[in-house]
Amino acid sequence: MATPEFIRDLRNSIGRQLLWLPGVSAVVFDDQGRVLLGKRVDTGGWSVIGGIPEPGEQPAETAMREVYEETAVRVVAEGVVLVETMPPTHYPNGDVCQFMDVTLRCRAVGGEAKVNDDESLEVGWFAVDALPELEEYALTRIKRALEAGPTWFHTMEEEPETKAEPEGPQA
Repeated sequence: MATPEFIRDLRNSIGRQLLWLPGVSAVVFDDQGRVLLGKRVDTGGWSVIGGIPEPGEQPAETAMREVYEETAVRVVAEGVVLVETMPPTHYPNGDVCQFMDVTLRCRAVGGEAKVNDDESLEVGWFAVDALPELEEYALTRIKRALEAGPTWFHTMEEEPETKAEPEGPQA
């Protein structure tokens, strides 16, 4: 994945320590209900399209830009699917990043899917019942984008433990 210049500049100051960043994922559907996926250069796996917003860029603009840059498909953003803080990512060069991902459902409005930059090995449209092997990250986003419900937010699975009251008389 190409590293934006503003992040390279930050890394010159902070080194490899944890960097908190926004991220945008786009779940793109065409008129046939197929989902657009890219086979990533960095992992070799299929995933939804995504990237890092430029400073001041709105999430919908990021989704439209990233999808076009990576696949040559033009899209419009239709709604927010989910918002989730991801676990830290440790890169081979030692950099550590943690992303706050905003996933948007998008609709294709033009272009022909093709590898359009150096971040993808392949791109293609897939029927939702015939997806290639995907990590849970991508499957969750596709599943949530297919639902008609409200935006999904990650919540704690368990209630925090309550502090036990001390036994015996209190002073």
